[in-house]
Amino acid sequence: MRDGAGNCITVCSMENVDPVGVHTGDSIVVAPAQTLSDKEYQMLRSAAINIINSIEIKGGCNVQFALDPNSYNYAVIEINPRVSRSSALASKATGYPIAKVAAKIALGYNLDEIKNAVTGKTFACFEPTLDYVVLKFPRWPFDKFFGAKRTLGTKMMATGEIMSIGKSFEAALLKGIRSLEIGQYGLERKSSKARTLEELKRRVVVPDDERLFDLAEMLRRGYKEEKVCQITGMDLFFVDKINKIVKMEEELKNIKVDEFTEESLSYYKEKGFSDKAISNFVGCKPPEIYALRKKWNIMPVFKMVDTCAGEFEAVTPYYYSSYDTETEVRVSDKKKVMVIGSGPIRIGQGIEFDYCSVHCIKALKKAGIETIIVNNNPETVSTDFDTADKLYFEPLTEEDVLNVVETEKPDGVILQFGGQTAIKLANFFDEMHIPILGTLPEQIDAAEDREKFDEILESLDIRRPKGKGVWTLEEGIAVANELTFPVLVRPSYVLGGQGMEITHNEEQLTKYLVEAFEKDKKNPVLIDRYLGGREIEVDAICDGTDVYIPGIMEHLERAGVHSGDSISIYPPQHISEDIQAQILDETKRISNALKIIGMINIQFIEFRGELNIIEVNPRSSRTVPYITKVTGVPVIDIATNVMLGSKLADMGYSTGIAPTPDVVAVKVPVFSTEKLPQVEVSLGPEMRSTGEVLGVGYNLENALYKGFIASGMTVPKAGSTILATVRSQDHETFVPIAKRCADLGCNFIATKGTAKVLQENGIDCKVVKKISEGVPNIIDTIRSGVIDLIVDIPKKANDVKSDGFKIRRTAIESDLTLITALDTFKAMVDVMEKKINQDELAIFDINRDMRK
Repeated sequence: MRDGAGNCITVCSMENVDPVGVHTGDSIVVAPAQTLSDKEYQMLRSAAINIINSIEIKGGCNVQFALDPNSYNYAVIEINPRVSRSSALASKATGYPIAKVAAKIALGYNLDEIKNAVTGKTFACFEPTLDYVVLKFPRWPFDKFFGAKRTLGTKMMATGEIMSIGKSFEAALLKGIRSLEIGQYGLERKSSKARTLEELKRRVVVPDDERLFDLAEMLRRGYKEEKVCQITGMDLFFVDKINKIVKMEEELKNIKVDEFTEESLSYYKEKGFSDKAISNFVGCKPPEIYALRKKWNIMPVFKMVDTCAGEFEAVTPYYYSSYDTETEVRVSDKKKVMVIGSGPIRIGQGIEFDYCSVHCIKALKKAGIETIIVNNNPETVSTDFDTADKLYFEPLTEEDVLNVVETEKPDGVILQFGGQTAIKLANFFDEMHIPILGTLPEQIDAAEDREKFDEILESLDIRRPKGKGVWTLEEGIAVANELTFPVLVRPSYVLGGQGMEITHNEEQLTKYLVEAFEKDKKNPVLIDRYLGGREIEVDAICDGTDVYIPGIMEHLERAGVHSGDSISIYPPQHISEDIQAQILDETKRISNALKIIGMINIQFIEFRGELNIIEVNPRSSRTVPYITKVTGVPVIDIATNVMLGSKLADMGYSTGIAPTPDVVAVKVPVFSTEKLPQVEVSLGPEMRSTGEVLGVGYNLENALYKGFIASGMTVPKAGSTILATVRSQDHETFVPIAKRCADLGCNFIATKGTAKVLQENGIDCKVVKKISEGVPNIIDTIRSGVIDLIVDIPKKANDVKSDGFKIRRTAIESDLTLITALDTFKAMVDVMEKKINQDELAIFDINRDMRK
C-alpha cells in the first residue's frame, strides 16, 4: 500500500506451494511465506517497495516474483497496480481491508490518517503481523466436467477457492481439504491409492487437481522426500509437512478407538485432524471420537485475527478454531442467530448464495439480533470482518460448525441461504437438537426425497412428469421403456444439475446407470419422462399460511437446458393469465403441504397447455438476487423476518404475485468453458455457466440485445457470416429462422446436409467440407476468421470423438459466439430484426425504473 505522500508498507507476503508454471489462482497459497530466509524476504520486500515507488502508485499494488531457490536471483512475473484476486485473499488473511484503505487513499488520506478498523487504535501505516498460518485452496469444476483435461498451467481453471486458518501448516492444510466439499477429510484418496508407483511418478511431474493426493500417496509408499522435490519442483519444507501428515495418518490406522488416551487424541486434534478423518483411519464412527473428546474435554478454542499478533486488543470479532489453551471469544447473552454460508464458489452454487447470506445478516441486524456467520470463502462479502457481528472462518462440516454452535449457543441457525452446503447440515443439526429457523429438516427431506414428494403431489392432485427412483440397471431399463425414451436421468440430492443427462436409448441409459451406481451406492437414480415444453420458475416466500411470489420467470430455452444456463425473462412474455393463476395456486398448496417457513423455489414445465412440476427446492435459489433486483421486492428481508416469526400480512404482503414493471429484464448466462480443454460446451441438463449478466429494456428484444452483448456474444448484422450445422430432426424448425436471418442480409455456410436443406428452401448457402473430407474443412473455416456466429445443434453431446464436439470446441477456443439451442438462435434473430442502434438504447436506474 502506498499513499500520496510516499508512505509505503507491505500488507502480506504469500507463497505458492506449486512452483512457477501453475497459475497462482490454481495453486495452493500460504501466508505468510514459509520458505524465505530473512535475507530473501527483505530483498523481495525492498524490490516491491522500489517498484511501487517508481511508478508512483496511490493505493494497492500486487507484485509477483519468481525466486530461484538455489540462489538470490529473482524475476518479476507480474505487477497489478489495482485490487486483485490476491488482494481479497491478503485482506482476509491479515484482517487489513486493502480495498477500503485504497479508496481512502484515492480520496486524499495518508496511511497515518486511516484508522485500523480491526484494532480501533493503530493506523493503516502499521504492517500486519500474523501469528497463524493461512492457506488458500482452489476449487476446480472437474466434478462437473468428467472428460476435462485436468492439467494445471498458466491459464486459470478454478471457479472458486476456500481459505483455512490454523496454528500450523498441517492444521491449515487439513482444514482446507475438508473445506473443499469434495468428500476428502485427509490426504488419502481412493483414486491415488489405486495407481501404481510408476503412474504416480508420471502424474506428479505434470500438475493437476489431484497432485497433492498423488504426492502424498508416493510418500506413503516410502518414496524419498528429496526425490519428490526433484520431480515436482516443490520446496522440501512443504513436502516434509505433507509427509508428516501422511505418517500421522498411518499411525492412526494402527490405533483402535479404545486405545486412545487423552494425550494421544489431543495430539491428533491439535495437528488438525477432524473427528471424521480420525474415525476413517481408526475404523469407527465420528460420534465415538466426539464422545471421547467430550469425556476428556478436548474442545477447540477460538483465536482472533487481529492484524497485530495480539499486541493490541481487537474490536472486530473475526475468529478461527485451534486446539489451544485460551479462547479469545467473548460470548454475549444477547439474542443471536447464526447464518451458515455457502462455501467455495462452484458451478451451480455461486456468489448468488452469498448475496442471500449477506442480506439475511442485514435483516437480522435491523431486527436487533446479534449475527454470526460461519463461512470459509475469502472472495465473499459475508467473510468481511465487518459484515456480521461475529465471523467464524471455518470449514462447513458437521464437526466444525458444531464447535461454533457449542461456543456461541445461538437462539437459532439459518440454513436456507447457504445452498446445498447448508441444507445438508439440517438432519445433523436436528439430531443434535440445534434450533433451526425456517423450514424444518423433516420437511426439507420430504421435498428432496422422490417418493415422499410424489406422495405429496398425488395427495394435492398436482401433475409432474412420470418417473421413478431406481436401484439397479435392470430396474432402470424397465422403467425407461415404460416411460418411453427420451428420459431424464439424475442422481438424488444434487445442485446445479450435477450428473443430469437426457438419454435417448438403452445404450446411453446403460452407460449412465453403470457409472452412477459406481459413484453412489446409497441413493437411487431418478428417471423421469422428458417433456420438451416451456420452463417456468418461481421463488416464493411462505409464512405457513400465505405465499407471496415476487415474480414469475420464464426460461427462453425449452426444458432440457438447465435453468442456470437458460436465459431467464421477467416478467413472463408467453405465459397466459390462467397458467400464472395456476402457478400461484400450486405454489401455495405445495408450500403449505411442505410447511415451508421462508423461501421455496419451484420449477414448472408448461407442456401442451398443462402445467407440470419438475423440481422443488426448500431454500433460496440462484435466481433470488435477480428477482430481487428486477422487482424491487426485498425478498431476503421478508423471508428472514418470516423465519423470525413475522407474518406476511403484518409486513404488508398477502398471497399473490407482485405487480410487474413496465420494462423487461433478462438474465443471460456467462460461460468459461474456453479455459477447460476437452469439455463439452453445448447446453443440456447439467449446468455449465459460471456467471450471469442482466439486461433491462422497454421490450424483450432491447433487453436481450443488452444481455447478449454484456455476456460477450456477437449479434450478427447485414453481411455477417453464419456457420450452421443442425441435426436433421431440427431442420424443420431451423429453416424458417434461417430464412429470416438471410432476409436480413446474413450469409450462410453449412455442412452438406444442412446446406442442402437451406438451398432447397431458397436460402443461399456455401457448402463446407466435414473434418473427414479433406482440407479446407469446417475446422479450417472456423479458424480462418471469416465466421461471425456458429449455430451447432448437436445430435449427441459429450462425445469427444465426434465432429460436432470438435466444431464446438474450436468455436469457443477461437472466441466466436456459439449457439447450441434453436430457441436462443430464434431470440437472436428477433433482436436482429429490430435493427437496434446500441447508442440509442435506454439506460435504466434499476433502483428507480424497476419499481411500481
